[in-house]
Amino acid sequence: MVSKSLSVNIDSNSGFCFGVVYAIEMAEDVLDEQGYLYCLGDIVHNDEEVNRLKAKGLRIIDYEIFNTLENEKVLIRAHGEPPSTYKKAIENNITLIDATCPVVLKLQNRIRNSFDKNETIFLMGKKGHAEVTGLMGQINNEGIVFSDITELETEKLPAEITLYTQTTKSKQKFKETREALEAKGIKVNAHDTICSQVSDRDSELRSFAVSFDVILFVSGTKSSNGKVLYNVCKEQNPRTYFISRVDEINFDWFGSNERVGICGATSTPMWLMEDVKKTLEQL
Repeated sequence: MVSKSLSVNIDSNSGFCFGVVYAIEMAEDVLDEQGYLYCLGDIVHNDEEVNRLKAKGLRIIDYEIFNTLENEKVLIRAHGEPPSTYKKAIENNITLIDATCPVVLKLQNRIRNSFDKNETIFLMGKKGHAEVTGLMGQINNEGIVFSDITELETEKLPAEITLYTQTTKSKQKFKETREALEAKGIKVNAHDTICSQVSDRDSELRSFAVSFDVILFVSGTKSSNGKVLYNVCKEQNPRTYFISRVDEINFDWFGSNERVGICGATSTPMWLMEDVKKTLEQL
């Protein structure tokens, strides 16, 4: 194969957000100490990083297994958990290693305060997502979750609503959703609770994506944040490709002497992007 002599650069702003770094550091501390640790759900929405930590002794469990555990340590990941998880932990003498992201914790408190004031709560987020499950648990699942305004029968909505958003959603889409609801005559008490690291990365990636011939966006397929940021890159540079692993790279994507930019989600480990870079440099 003729060498393509690619010039490859990794976006310095990509990689784990502070919430994920915090959760992984907490997990590794316990793993180094006792050799294993239970984690309620994937610690991060990236299979490659999950597999790395599993090799160190991390045991990913679901609620069914969690409910049977007693006298163990269990990690609460950055996405957070509903109150029922903490209640079960007390009942079963489970020590929780709580790595809930501070941004998510703040949102949990705010949405609970709105509920206590009897406000009608709408949450823009992905149904079934771990963060959304934790948020809805704060309000006894009495809010309305939607990912797009087309899911709502706007003519049947109350005259006034309180609007929150999952922390990893698009700031632009949240703004458009609020404006569309207000255009229908609905009074919207909007709370922009999108993580600043996510919203800042949105604008940074717009500049990054247009600086290269080809963009490789590296992310786990389960990452909501990854889907948002991939679309940001794709809008700016049509030659943007989504990959989760090194072996998903298609060498036909690249021409000779082209400039390639590598970036990723807040759940994408830097070591994985570096592996992608090394592979491309060998072309």
